[in-house]
Amino acid sequence: MSTSRTRRVGSLAAAALISVLGLAACGSDDGEGGGTATNASGVTTVTSGKLKVCTHLSYKPFQFKEGSKVVGFDVDLMDLVAKKLGLEQEIVDIEFAQITSGAVFASKKCDAAAAGTTITDERKKAVLFSDPYFDATQALIVKKDSGIKDLAGLKGKKLGVQTDTTGQSYAEENKGSNGYEVVVFDDLSTEMAGVLSGRVDGAINDNGVVYDYAKDNPTTEVVTEFDTGEQYGILFKKDDANATKLAETTNEVIKAAKADGTYNTIYKKWFGVDAPK
Repeated sequence: MSTSRTRRVGSLAAAALISVLGLAACGSDDGEGGGTATNASGVTTVTSGKLKVCTHLSYKPFQFKEGSKVVGFDVDLMDLVAKKLGLEQEIVDIEFAQITSGAVFASKKCDAAAAGTTITDERKKAVLFSDPYFDATQALIVKKDSGIKDLAGLKGKKLGVQTDTTGQSYAEENKGSNGYEVVVFDDLSTEMAGVLSGRVDGAINDNGVVYDYAKDNPTTEVVTEFDTGEQYGILFKKDDANATKLAETTNEVIKAAKADGTYNTIYKKWFGVDAPK
């Protein structure tokens, strides 16, 4: 999301889905606890031979299930990082608030988190972010022919938001001047279903995901965007030398991918257009 990013209540059960990108290069136990190991690049990971990446499904097209496999824009980017480290990416589906609070790192559930997450000063207090890798903003989606074109058109109506996201924050900040009621959903899929069913008259979420949803659901449309100037970052454990090294490696990988065209290829694969310059 933006604060995207989203996901929430549900089980904390981890669904581990692996995409193999090369030979696992791992060393011996580093003595820091269950299964941790230092790989050939000198980065210690939670599980030997794996780069465990937390996310909160579903957040199409950034992370979502296609059959039994998790795919998406963020997944492809983190595959590049895993390949650089000689590891396999293993995806862990977990509550979004556990990611942004840093709890997933304290409990050693993952090495990094890629969940369409907007970089904010408040979140920086709990986690370390990579350099920005994606520009985003908030957008309003409604049923076609609803006559709603903006927040003012929602006066006396209901606006859906996803919990713990920047979209929720934006909606709360503007409800007083526009006179709508905010309805909070646990995740993107239930929020969008609320628009389809008429439970809410519109919904706010990150532009990338709502445009993707409208494309797949032609009875809906995105009527406006809000210039919130958000940027996504990959999350890591704060104040930890090993996590800082992993973040630096991630920054190097994304920078190289932008330089050699790989980033644009991945962007076009998921969004159908070239990445902004």
